[in-house]
Order: sequence, then structure tokens, then C-alpha cells
Amino acid sequence: MFDYPYIIELLTPKKSAPGHPDRMLHRFGERFTRVMQAGCGISIPDNPMGNLRLGALEAIELLNLSFDPERVVINLNTFHSKEDLDEILGWALRSGIRFLLVVRGDGGPSLPKLDPASIGGVFNVASSADLIGFINRTYPGRFITGAAFNHYNPLKVELNRMAKKIAAGAQFVVTQPVIGRESRLNQLKAFDIPLVVEAWMSDNINLFSQSVGDDTLEVSDYDPGANLQLLHKSFPESCVYLSMLNFKENFEEILPALAAGS
Repeated sequence: MFDYPYIIELLTPKKSAPGHPDRMLHRFGERFTRVMQAGCGISIPDNPMGNLRLGALEAIELLNLSFDPERVVINLNTFHSKEDLDEILGWALRSGIRFLLVVRGDGGPSLPKLDPASIGGVFNVASSADLIGFINRTYPGRFITGAAFNHYNPLKVELNRMAKKIAAGAQFVVTQPVIGRESRLNQLKAFDIPLVVEAWMSDNINLFSQSVGDDTLEVSDYDPGANLQLLHKSFPESCVYLSMLNFKENFEEILPALAAGS
């Protein structure tokens, strides 16, 4: 599905960022262009951890960035007004962007909650499966929607959720950060859809634990580079989602699939 080896996560600036917001926006633009030039995909999270950030639409248009729409993955969660949701999807259509990673999201006091009834949901809270289903019903064949899978949650519960997301139209799955040969991911083979494995590219394990919602994780002497190499060996057919990548490093030196092709 993805004809590039990596999808690199790239955060937009916080809307409330003190100091030099123009400098932060310019840095985002530089990094965005660098990823495009490296031939990788870009994933732009949607207000991660409940922090209000510039949307992908806002940042790209403010900087007038050029891009290959096949290499941009827009993250979309349920913490938007219906009006904002329609605007984001309309912009993606006009831009030729097809890949959407749909998640429920972290929420936060500054973020609205999507009315589940407005997207066909039947419960009090909109789920990612509700949003995936709405997108595929409203824009049939126009988007390729993906879903998240957290193998740190109870496996039976998470597999049931994944089945609902796929029934709603999800066509690829992105894991939480994976360490080594993660046997729990073998359970996803039954769904027979493309798997994107996430690699945690920082040695900050405390932040890793916070990110996956499991503060009991104990990982000693974690080496991001060695783990990435192991993920390539363990999941040779999978695109790898890179979170917390150090942009001060030379991509060709730290990313094996780019080094192999250079």
C-alpha cells in the first residue's frame, strides 16, 4: 500500500507556544520539505496528548508548502466540531490526499467533542470506528482510512475494536511503538490488511511509557537504532512509522532502508 519505507511523524507548532511562533512554523516547513525530499511519507498528528496545535491544513497553507499527496498521512480524531471535520476532509480532497489515520484522540479542555449522531454513531461518545464509517460512507472510494492498534491494551478487547474498525472500512493498521519481535502483533494476520509498525526513535523510555499508556514498562539500555534494525527483520514487508525522530541526524546514516537505497 505504501511504496516508501518510512512514515515520519512530524508535529505542527502549538498554538499557544511562547517565544517565537514564526520560527517554530519555519522549522516545521524545513522538516516537512526534508522528509519529502528523502522520499518518505509524513504523518501529521491531530492535537496529540490533547495539546492544541496548528492543523495540517493551517500549517501547510501558511507556508505554501509543495508536496506529493500520496506521501502525506493526515491524522484525524473525534475532537473536532462537525463543521471543522467537514472542512478538513474537503481540504484533503482538494489537495489529492487520500491517506487518513483515524483515531479517537486524547481530547482536552480546549478541544470540542464530535457529536456522535452527526456521523451516524449510536452511543454517547464518538468512536474511531464511527468516524471511519462516516468517512467511507460519505466519500466512497475517495479516501484510504487506517486505524490504530494498541497491543499494550488487553489483547482480546483491542482485537474486537480492530474488527469493528475494519468492518467500518479501515484498510491499514498502525501499531503503537513496538520493541523487538512483538508476538502479539501476530494476531493481526487474521485481518489480512497492511501493517505499519511504529518505531520509537528516542531513548526516553518514560515518555514512551506515557505515550502507550503503560507505566509498568521496564526497558533497560534501549537502543532506538538497534530496535529499528530488528523491526525491519521481524516485519520485512511493513512500512515503519517513525516517532520522535531526531532531525539533527543524517537520515541516510540512521535509517537502514534509506541507506540501502542510496
